Amino acid sequence: MIALLVVPLLVPFAAPLLAARLAGSRHPMAALWSLTVAGVVLAASTLVSLGGLLLSGVLGLPPGAELGELVQPLAVGPGGLLFPAMLFSAGALAVWGWATVRSVTRQWRLYRLARAAVDGRHAAGDLSIVDDARPDAYALPGRPGRVVVTSGMLRCLTPHEHSALFAHERAHLAGRHHLFLAAAELCARCHPGLRPLRGAVALAAERAADEVAARVTGDRRLTAQAIGRAALAARAVPGARPAFLPSATTGPVPQRVAALLRHPVGPRRPVVTLAVLLLLCAGISFATAAAGAVVLHHGVEVAQGEWPR
Repeated sequence: MIALLVVPLLVPFAAPLLAARLAGSRHPMAALWSLTVAGVVLAASTLVSLGGLLLSGVLGLPPGAELGELVQPLAVGPGGLLFPAMLFSAGALAVWGWATVRSVTRQWRLYRLARAAVDGRHAAGDLSIVDDARPDAYALPGRPGRVVVTSGMLRCLTPHEHSALFAHERAHLAGRHHLFLAAAELCARCHPGLRPLRGAVALAAERAADEVAARVTGDRRLTAQAIGRAALAARAVPGARPAFLPSATTGPVPQRVAALLRHPVGPRRPVVTLAVLLLLCAGISFATAAAGAVVLHHGVEVAQGEWPR
């Protein structure tokens, strides 16, 4: 049983190897969905695995066995491995809980500040202009969603480039990319192997918005020029806004510009292969975590005397 619950803790270390190549593909929406779904499954499997290891160790102790109404020892693995695994799981879950609550609280506070900064400002439809000399632009989700741009950014770009930048940020709002970024942020808290997935999801979201902006403007070169100039001009303070707010000025901009300047249509086979391999890793992790939970449940029932050994 312990082996089944350990596998989900190891599989996420293989995910970044596939995620980095998938994020920069020519089919960013497919990459975005694959990366996010795989990340959520891997994170959930990690938590199930840690919970199973913790529970099995607790039930192996006399107070836990009494609380669980066990009439015979819980046979789930060697005691020499069970109790260290229990301590490790307890520590990992405590760190995850503390880091998650701290991150969610901070991100929500920054989001409220970002909303307050644009409420009551001059707006034209979904466009909010902030009087700030620092060039910046980002998509602010909510009701209503806003494309926020500073006066400094408007002065750095031409009117045609404004259209490309606004189309990019509107694509973020329409695609609800903040949900993908928020999911990736939470997954990164669950397992160190999933931290690189956060950057891959962000790149895929920006690439998806780049492609939409290129279709809206009908000019890939103009879109690449707008993205490049906006990124060079941006002087946003790191951490000044929530990590789940997408922005045209973030991510590996040279890679994004190069993707816009090449032909938009590419072969799907590499993308499909990478997505299948990544989702297969997530499936293996989920299957082993579920199998470990089932074996643990059966072991508890045996220890309670409900089933014969």
